[in-house]
Amino acid sequence: MKRTLIGVSLLCIGSAAFLSACSPNTKTTGKSDKTGWDYNDPRLGGFDVPNYPGQATGPGLTFVEGGTFTMGQVEEDLAEERNNIPRKVSVSSFYMDETEVANVHYREYTYWLARSYSSDYPEIVTKSLPDSTSWRQALSYNEPMVQYYFRAAAFNYYPVVGVNWFQANEYCKWRSDRVNEYILIKNGFLKKNPNQVNEDIFSTETYVGGQYEGTAGKKKKKDLDPGGAGKRNITYSDGFLLPNYRLPTEAEWEYAALGLIGNNPEPETKRRRGEEVIVERNVFPWGAKNTSRYGLRNEYQGEFLGNFKRGAGDNMGVAGGLNDNADIPAPVYSYQPNAWGLYNMAGNVSEWVLDTWRPTSHQDVNDFRPFRGNVYEEVKRVAEDNSVEEKDSLGHIPTKVMSNDEIAGNGRFEARTADLRDYDDGDSTSNFTYNFGNTTLVGNDAKVIKGASWADRAYWMSPGTRRFMQANQASSTVGFRCVMDRLGSPNGNNKEGSGNHFGKDKRIKH
Repeated sequence: MKRTLIGVSLLCIGSAAFLSACSPNTKTTGKSDKTGWDYNDPRLGGFDVPNYPGQATGPGLTFVEGGTFTMGQVEEDLAEERNNIPRKVSVSSFYMDETEVANVHYREYTYWLARSYSSDYPEIVTKSLPDSTSWRQALSYNEPMVQYYFRAAAFNYYPVVGVNWFQANEYCKWRSDRVNEYILIKNGFLKKNPNQVNEDIFSTETYVGGQYEGTAGKKKKKDLDPGGAGKRNITYSDGFLLPNYRLPTEAEWEYAALGLIGNNPEPETKRRRGEEVIVERNVFPWGAKNTSRYGLRNEYQGEFLGNFKRGAGDNMGVAGGLNDNADIPAPVYSYQPNAWGLYNMAGNVSEWVLDTWRPTSHQDVNDFRPFRGNVYEEVKRVAEDNSVEEKDSLGHIPTKVMSNDEIAGNGRFEARTADLRDYDDGDSTSNFTYNFGNTTLVGNDAKVIKGASWADRAYWMSPGTRRFMQANQASSTVGFRCVMDRLGSPNGNNKEGSGNHFGKDKRIKH
C-alpha cells in the first residue's frame, strides 16, 4: 500500500508540473527573418506566433529519449519460432505512461461515458466495460475476481485487465480529449461543463474545428486578424494543446522496456556530450545482469524484481516468505522501475501494442520507426468549398479510410492502398504463408502483445519476446499503457533543441 500511495502522489505532482508548462507566452512579439514583417501585430496582418517553451509532459507520462537499438529476440528462442530476429532500428523520442492503466483510471473513463451517453446511447457504455469473465478458467476458482477485481476499492491501483485492443484504443482517444479540455479550463479559455452529453461533448477535433459550443472562460484568445471576429479558439499553433495519447508501437514498447540509457557509460548531461555506445545488452528491463532478483547487499537483497510465475504451482512463494508478494497482478507502482522510470515493463500484466502481428516482421519493417498496421484515414469533407462535415451524434467529426484512387493519385505510396496491414507479408489476402508452406488463419485483427504477466514464466519477461491475440479478445493477463508523440527536439526541452549548434546561435530551440 505504501508504494501505491507514493504512486498516486507522483501522478498529482506530474499533473501540476504539466499544467504549469502548458502556458506559452502569447504576448511575445518577433519578426519574420524572411519578410521582415512583425509577428503578432494587427497593423501588419496579425500573424500570431507565440513564444513556445516546448512540449509539456502530459499527466502520468515520462520522457523516453529515442535512439537506435537492436530490436528482436537476442536471447534464447526456446520455441524456435524465429518471429523476432534481431535487427538494428531507430525510434523517435516519445512519452510513455510510468505505469499500466489501473482499474481506477479505467473506471473514471466508464463513469464519464455513462454520464455523457447512458441515456441515449447505453451501448457505448456497455462496449467500454472490461470483460470480467476473462478471469474464469476451467478447474479454477476465480469468481471473486469476476465479481470484484474491476469494481472493488481494494483493487483501485491494480492494472485493468479484460480490455481488448479496440477498447484500449478508445480509452486513448477519450484520455486525449479530457487532458486537452483540462488544459483549456485551467488556462482560462473554457469554463467547466459537467453537463455535456451526446453531440455536445468536448473533443479536441471539434473544438479546434469550431464545432464545440462550450462556454468560453474568462481568458479569451484575441484574434489578431484585422478582419477576424475579435476572439478565437485555441489552435495547435498556440502551443497549449497536446498530441493524442495512443498505444505504443512494438518497437517503442521494446525500446522503452530495455531501458538501455542505463547502460550508457557517459550519458549526455549539461557538462558532457554523451557516448554513442551501449556497453551491455539487457536480458530484463531492470539492467544488464541476467537475474530476476535484487542483487545489492541491503534490506532488499534477494527480492523479486517483477511479478511472474517462478514455476509450476508457484505464483507467489511460501507463506512467511513470499517471493514476488503477489498472487495476481500487483499495484501498478510495485517493483523497481527501469532506467526510464517505467514500472512493470516485465511481469504483472502483458500489454497491448499498436502493431498487427506477423511472424515475418523482421523481414518487412522499415529500420526507422518500424510499424505494421498503418490504415490511412482523413477527415470527411463535404461540399465544393471542401468544408468539414458536421460532427456526429456522439460529438466527433467523422473520418473515412482513403480510397485506392486517392492513394494512387497521391503518388507517394508503393502499395497504392490505404490499408497497409497486409503490406509485403507474403500473401495478397489477409492470410499469409510461412514456415514450410503452411497457411495460418492469422489476419489483420491479430495484434501484438508484449511482456510477461503474473501468470508467465521468466522467459517472457525478456522484452524481445512477442505473442499475439485477436483484437476483440480479452484476458486476465493483458492490460495496456499509453504513449504520446514527442513534437520538436528529440532530447527534450533543453537549451539547444534539435540539431548540433556551434557558437551562440540561439534563434530556434524546438
